[in-house]
Amino acid sequence: MTQPTTIRRVPGPRPRLPEPLRTALELAASGVPVLPLRQGKVPFGNCPACASNVCGGRPNMKVPGPCRCPAPCHGWAAATTDPAVLASPPWTAAWRRAVAVAYHPGGAGLTVVDLDDADAIAWARSALPATRTVETTRGEHWIYRGAMASRNTVRPGVDIKSAMAYARYLGTGTGPLAALPDAVRALAVKEPSPVRPAPQAITVPARSGNGQCRHRTPVYLERGVAMAEQRITEARSAVHATVYRTFLAVLSTHGRCGCLTDAHVTRLFTAAQTKGESARHCTDAWTNARTKLGM
Repeated sequence: MTQPTTIRRVPGPRPRLPEPLRTALELAASGVPVLPLRQGKVPFGNCPACASNVCGGRPNMKVPGPCRCPAPCHGWAAATTDPAVLASPPWTAAWRRAVAVAYHPGGAGLTVVDLDDADAIAWARSALPATRTVETTRGEHWIYRGAMASRNTVRPGVDIKSAMAYARYLGTGTGPLAALPDAVRALAVKEPSPVRPAPQAITVPARSGNGQCRHRTPVYLERGVAMAEQRITEARSAVHATVYRTFLAVLSTHGRCGCLTDAHVTRLFTAAQTKGESARHCTDAWTNARTKLGM
């Protein structure tokens, strides 16, 4: 009896992984938590299920909550070394749109001193021990072995990225890793260098009229600030421009009557920084908006 012919299926070529995902998997295999960056080189915004922190996470306060969303939500807190997560459908969809890979330095036991310009680099060469160096678009990343608190604008053109922060991956760099020196740790506690600049309260007089300014109505003001936060948080592109336009709109509506307080402005700055804006960019955008309005 003739034996039946066995049909063997020849597997076709595996689909090619997006370049950012391949890089991410290599980093994750070495113990570096990674996440995708979208256009504008900022993390992907929260998915609808996590928008406005309804999931219980608190990304605007840089505190990871109990959220177990399968999407790359919550900025730096989403960084992972798990290849199964990185290659899962919600993440692969993000990797296909990603323009770069970021990593959580503190999660890898590292600290990045981000030097934005030539002056900052010159300062580092005179004040800090040599370590692994990676060229960036505008300056250099100096990477040290050891984690610490992150802090923006510790001096002109210098940020520290470690715990609860992300840094863009730009290659392996050159030179051996040096241990995190006390000189860098001291920058995070040196005053006056807050995590973000203290916003200026709007103190111009309220408009004259028949009594209390309508903007002082708690519901009216709260709704305006909340909508501004949401506009910034949901920005998918052109984050710089969105932050400026939002600041301009808030100041145009609420800025001339003395309604805004430091707490309101801090909420707007925090939303912008969660989208990847630096403290300096927030301050510049706020100042430019006030100038535009003649305030």
